[in-house]
Amino acid sequence: MNGLSKMNFGHLHIRNRTGLFGEDTATNLLKQKGYRIIERNWKTGHLEIDIIAENKDTVAFVEVKTRSSLFNKRPEEYVDREKEQNMIVAANAYIKLTCNQKKPRFDIIGIIYQPITQAITYINHIENAFHPRLRSIGTNTYSGQRKWRAKSRKRGF
Repeated sequence: MNGLSKMNFGHLHIRNRTGLFGEDTATNLLKQKGYRIIERNWKTGHLEIDIIAENKDTVAFVEVKTRSSLFNKRPEEYVDREKEQNMIVAANAYIKLTCNQKKPRFDIIGIIYQPITQAITYINHIENAFHPRLRSIGTNTYSGQRKWRAKSRKRGF
């Protein structure tokens, strides 16, 4: 589908194969959209970001959710508040470590595919899937952060 090739993950457990297939598919999708993949499965402590990709202006922190069938929710709906918070903390660590000055963005890519044929039946890339509180992002040029700090000082926060 859309130039995404079949991959061989026969040696892995089915759950690991599904996740790896989804991450490879999401990586290819982002490349097709003009992103450069910076990291895959980037870890800090016990936290992990599936994909870190960037284009000219933005660094995207991407969570990939892959399912082999549609249960009661679409794959991307499995990203809960706790996962969002963990992504924010991990992204903050990445930004501080790399001194990345690009505007951060949090994306989710949901994928449904058939494991036997590896046919993708659903793919949804949600850009700006959620927005952190401004205090959550480290020392970068995140839009509005400087204005927020200036207003906060005036209000006595």
